Amino acid sequence: MKKILLAEDDADFAKVLKQYLELFDFRVHWVTDGEMAFDAFKKELFDFCILDVMMPKMDGFTLAEKIVNQNPEVPFLFLTAKKLKEDKIRGLKLGADDYILKPFEADELVLRIQNILKRSEKAIQILSQNQKIAIGKFIFDAERLTLTCIDSKQQLTEKEAALLLFLFENKNQLIKREVILKAIWNTDDFFSGRSMDVFISRLRKYLKEDKSISIKSRRNLGLEFVC
Repeated sequence: MKKILLAEDDADFAKVLKQYLELFDFRVHWVTDGEMAFDAFKKELFDFCILDVMMPKMDGFTLAEKIVNQNPEVPFLFLTAKKLKEDKIRGLKLGADDYILKPFEADELVLRIQNILKRSEKAIQILSQNQKIAIGKFIFDAERLTLTCIDSKQQLTEKEAALLLFLFENKNQLIKREVILKAIWNTDDFFSGRSMDVFISRLRKYLKEDKSISIKSRRNLGLEFVC
């Protein structure tokens, strides 16, 4: 059974959501504020986190930052009643796997969680089949999720590593955005597209020490990993 951390201060809403998730064999640990959520995260192992954006003591964005610093491999999504574009972008930059506006259908949330967990497990399987790969001046260790150059060593998340590996395996050719999205995110919707843009920016930053490597964007077409 997958264990979920649910951080939501609306008691009536949270109780219903917890019961619904448990119908699908998820174990749910519910807390009512951000500080309680982070305390629980430090003490227990969770497979997934559902974070309300607006909570007392610590908001969802601050909580997400702390969770990522503690364990960047745990997938999470935000629940919010706010429709601000800036909030969505902020959530993406923190590494959120999804951003769901209230109100929503509970069965839709379950499907999204299941898909995110499947993608995570698939990425682990793909990476486990590869070991150390030379990418320009870098050594990419797919088992340890590290990208090492002469003077630097970058720890990658599973999704960063899976994206880097996919781009490298399809290097020096134009790859359509929807192809990348379906391979790594398993969907090509708007949210996943914005999420991919954030991850591409991160990879560009990690690879900037080697000027022979670039990730070129072809407007309305796709990306090209030049190496």
